[in-house]
Amino acid sequence: MARIKAHELRQKSSADLLKQLDELKAELLSLRVAKVTGAQASKLSKIKVVRKSIARVLTVINQQKRDDARKAFKGKKYLPLDLRSKKTRAIRRMLTKHERSLKTERQKKRMMHFPMRRFAVRAQSGESVAAKATASIHAKMLRLKKK
Repeated sequence: MARIKAHELRQKSSADLLKQLDELKAELLSLRVAKVTGAQASKLSKIKVVRKSIARVLTVINQQKRDDARKAFKGKKYLPLDLRSKKTRAIRRMLTKHERSLKTERQKKRMMHFPMRRFAVRAQSGESVAAKATASIHAKMLRLKKK
């Protein structure tokens, strides 16, 4: 049997895949029997090809099952663990955006009774103040040089 390509397997139905899997397993069994009885080298080298083909068929079957499960659980509240995104443990345990924005009763009362104060003049950031100060110093030095 020639090497099987995965893209060809994906076009087949699950029944066809199971049938092909049985055929490949039967072929592998006959090749192993031939190995024990002392067969030619060409048959022995075919064992590896058949094993890899079996693996490809099983991979495609599992992918199809996962896709079907994803479709079945789409829109549901909970997903099976193997269908959830892996990410990292820390990211999975991180609070959601909604949970982060929630406030306790005490925080709500405090915000209501003591709201953030509003000022008419806005404070400048430290960098802009420093930049303006150095610019004014340079201007003064230029004026002194002109005199």
